[in-house]
Amino acid sequence: MDYGTLESRVRRKSLLNKVMKAEETIQFFKPGMNLGWSGFTPAGYPKEVPIALADHVEQNNLQGKMQFNLFVGASVGAETEDRWATLDMIDRRWPYQTGKNIAKGINTGKIRMGDKHLGHFAQDVGYGFYTENGRMDIAIIEVSAITEDCGLALTSSCGIVPELMRVADKIILEVNTGQPSFEGMHDIIMQEKPPHRQPMLISSAEQRVGTPYVPCDPEKIVAVVESKRRDKGRAFAEQDENSELIAQHILEFFHHEVKKGRLPENLLPLQSGVGSIANAVVGGLCKGDFYNLSVYTEVLQDTMLDLFDSGKLNFASACSLSLSENPGFPRFFDAWDNYAHKIVLRPLSVSNAPEPIRRLGCIAMNTPVEFDIYAHANSTLVGGTRMINGLGGYGDFLRNGYLKIMHSPSVRPSKTDPLGITCVVPKAPHIDHTEHDLDCVVTEQGLADLRGVAPKERAKLIIEKCAHPEYKPILNEYLEMASKDCLERGVGHEPQLFDRAFKMQQNLAANGTMRIKNWDIKIDLCE
Repeated sequence: MDYGTLESRVRRKSLLNKVMKAEETIQFFKPGMNLGWSGFTPAGYPKEVPIALADHVEQNNLQGKMQFNLFVGASVGAETEDRWATLDMIDRRWPYQTGKNIAKGINTGKIRMGDKHLGHFAQDVGYGFYTENGRMDIAIIEVSAITEDCGLALTSSCGIVPELMRVADKIILEVNTGQPSFEGMHDIIMQEKPPHRQPMLISSAEQRVGTPYVPCDPEKIVAVVESKRRDKGRAFAEQDENSELIAQHILEFFHHEVKKGRLPENLLPLQSGVGSIANAVVGGLCKGDFYNLSVYTEVLQDTMLDLFDSGKLNFASACSLSLSENPGFPRFFDAWDNYAHKIVLRPLSVSNAPEPIRRLGCIAMNTPVEFDIYAHANSTLVGGTRMINGLGGYGDFLRNGYLKIMHSPSVRPSKTDPLGITCVVPKAPHIDHTEHDLDCVVTEQGLADLRGVAPKERAKLIIEKCAHPEYKPILNEYLEMASKDCLERGVGHEPQLFDRAFKMQQNLAANGTMRIKNWDIKIDLCE
């Protein structure tokens, strides 16, 4: 299908003098450079230039010799950053990533990675916090079109592009003509640094407060490259029985809150993470009796198209259109006129900003690795040490939303335990979201409403409502022991026994199961 030519998409005609092939841009790159990319989840990221650089490194045996520091709004396609990791092309990576090889590089110490609340990361890039001179050597940006006055119409995400325009010394633009132009879908605010920042006067998901384009200094542009590669997209996460049960608990809770007068009949703007549980919740809304819904979130997945098709979703604001490569993006492009006018894409520094999240009263729903009996949640580090992807934008919504919900299966499958390991533990080995930020925790077993509940009662409630029946006696025994010991010593507000708090995790490492036989400190681990 013809989506227009490079010449028709580049309306600032002087830039046609800078058109070159991706291979020709290699001249601009030197080892050790700080690079900023467009993209947020596998959407809207540059493809031609990163792939050409990877080919160059591979063909010339430059593995480990041509490394870069990579700063992107979130993860991007595996054919770019994950391949770069296999070729030892990444020294530093901020603030989030996806891919087996890049995760391996991080956990074996080859790649220095730091994660950050994504809303904070975006603004901090603009503040110049991540590089010694506060600058990025090169920004590589995918665009749909370039206007006569050098405004950039982005593609399927916004990410940190506005901030990169301020701090990049050189800019390479990839004009994607292999898909429809997204021109007009974006709402861009170019924020100033404090003390000159202005309010974000967003009072509904559909309200636009900026312009459709990112302003760009044409003098910084060193190359324009045509691309026809589409986003690889995020694979669709299939729903299972546990996901469906979790979704039922959440929807029942919404009905309860409407009856109590704490939610309007059309709820409040929804923020939903990624994965099977998020898809099940949206699937439940498609079949449910809530109408005139709105979404204010980070990413829109395939199930959001279902919610549009059900007639129950009026409008969605996001940072990224994170659809699956197939059938998500083809479905969206084929029914462009049905969807495009109901979606606005905003920069990460806006989509995840505390101000609109709090003003709109977003309902935040996200999945952790695990949470503990006091409702501290771990989203990033398995066993407290092994990085999966990164913190993501959960915290932006969990700290500032109207209702803050974390949902997880009560147990996760394990190669060494047929039942699985518990996702409700005495103490989370790493804490990304504190007890102060969460209102409800949910598993397929039930939902624990923690609002106004003191810590010891909160622990009892979480064990009763959320723990798997096999783990309930183990967790209750720990809570009773910890409470008795700490209260007797007058330190019992939130009882913990640090010599035993991680015994379940230790037993998993030593014996392959978290189903310990006792909490006796004299017995190191139980077979």
